[in-house]
Amino acid sequence: MPAYYETGHAKNVANFQDLIAFVTGYGATYNPTKNALKLQQLNTLYTNAQASLADVVTKNTAYNNAVNARIASFDGFRALCTRLVNALQTTDASVQKIADAKGFNRKIQGQRTTKTATPVDTETPAPTTISSSHQSYDQLIQHFAGLISVLQSEPTYTPNENDLKIATLTAKQADMTAKNTALATAFTAISNARIARDKVLYKETTGLVDTAKAVKLYIKSIFGARSAEYAQVSVIEFKKVKK
Repeated sequence: MPAYYETGHAKNVANFQDLIAFVTGYGATYNPTKNALKLQQLNTLYTNAQASLADVVTKNTAYNNAVNARIASFDGFRALCTRLVNALQTTDASVQKIADAKGFNRKIQGQRTTKTATPVDTETPAPTTISSSHQSYDQLIQHFAGLISVLQSEPTYTPNENDLKIATLTAKQADMTAKNTALATAFTAISNARIARDKVLYKETTGLVDTAKAVKLYIKSIFGARSAEYAQVSVIEFKKVKK
């Protein structure tokens, strides 16, 4: 269904171009008093509609890239956290400190059953989870920060493995945070681009669809309902895409 939405938007714009072509062919006969229906204004509206579609595509590409980057940043995250707890248990850490670390890890692990799919179209909302347990990325980052804090507090936690060292973990948390923030920004951008597009195409009276219908009605009025000119444009469809 999302793919149909995008096809519907593009189809409306393409059909509007066809309508303009017929209007242009009518020459001086096409002379509406309403400014919004004049040929120059129709061309401007068409240009704005094209730009709004292109902007959605651009913003959606950035959004999908941000989604992929966040997925990559969290790849292997849960397995790493379990390794960290196991590594802590090989130190002189107290029973309580190990219990604290295990507590953060339990929150991180959740109950995973399915993976979140990468969105590939412009109507897919930004994913807010990485599992069916509805753990938000923000919460997972905070739980990870808590786990790192426990490890930092243990003087005997000095692993030789680079990926288990505090500096590496701190850098990973920073990267996860950055990728999460970047996705939120990208989602806002694509959401705003869709809103702008919908205003150009579907705003009442002034939008592309309503304008096209008004143009067809004007052509009907000047040439007649049974005229060849009206027959040309009457079959051109314009639909407001349902959300």
